[in-house]
Amino acid sequence: MALEYVLITPARNETDYIEKTIQSVINQTLLPKRWIIVSDGSTDGTDEIVKKYAESREWLELLHLPDTQQRNFAAKVRVFNAAYTLLNNVSYDIIGCLDADITFKEDYFAFLIDKFETMPNLGVGGTHYVEDDFHSFNDSYMNINHVNGGCQLFRKACFEEIGGYVPIKGGGIDWVAVTTARMKGWTTYSFSERVFYHHRKIGTAGGNEIKSRFNYGRKDYFLGSHPLWEILRGSYQMLKKPYFIGGAALLAGYFWCFITRFERPISEELVQFYRKEQLARLRQLITKPIDVLR
Repeated sequence: MALEYVLITPARNETDYIEKTIQSVINQTLLPKRWIIVSDGSTDGTDEIVKKYAESREWLELLHLPDTQQRNFAAKVRVFNAAYTLLNNVSYDIIGCLDADITFKEDYFAFLIDKFETMPNLGVGGTHYVEDDFHSFNDSYMNINHVNGGCQLFRKACFEEIGGYVPIKGGGIDWVAVTTARMKGWTTYSFSERVFYHHRKIGTAGGNEIKSRFNYGRKDYFLGSHPLWEILRGSYQMLKKPYFIGGAALLAGYFWCFITRFERPISEELVQFYRKEQLARLRQLITKPIDVLR
């Protein structure tokens, strides 16, 4: 029998996208055992959309939380954990965090669950994503061993070993979870045979794109990115839209934190593990530049 999976979706005022996400899940060839959508104080009709689909599906549940006026990444962990505790008495093998603004084809989860079945050490699995004309692997420095936060599936034992998601106000929650899993010996991988489609530009929910690039640079610093790697990344991003200014904003965010010695919210052990990975990829750049630049 296939491994059983459960999903949790934090959602806040997602009427523009969440119905398409729900339709993508209910049309899957392999349905989740449970799916809890957590409405974080939504006031725009998100709850009503979820209720409409939950009425005839006992495996789909809406959990409404009171509005706390928080709009940061640490709040996402609070919302996720509210649903996570409801799964204490549920038997499952895989747990996934699914954003409320993505879609995918009908065999998406069947494909990923099959990967977990055939790869016993796979701790975190997912796919690349497409956002307008941007492909997360082809158009960035994305490591194939990183799993995008829009849809992350964890083997239950792996999720428990890493301590779940760690609340960090500045972001990087998804990255910390995946990198910690690798540090503890689990395999993490984004598979190229499938993609999910992201319908809200990543990092722009509360601001414009240039601001989001600056914040990405800040996040790269406090998550431990090596300076040499960041210079290479920023230079590469200057060749992508918005030309020059996007990469410049990324580098400005990183080196602003570098100069001010911004306090990192993660352990030194994780920083050193991550930098070791980055330097290994830089060495690969000498012999296989195309593969690493992707």
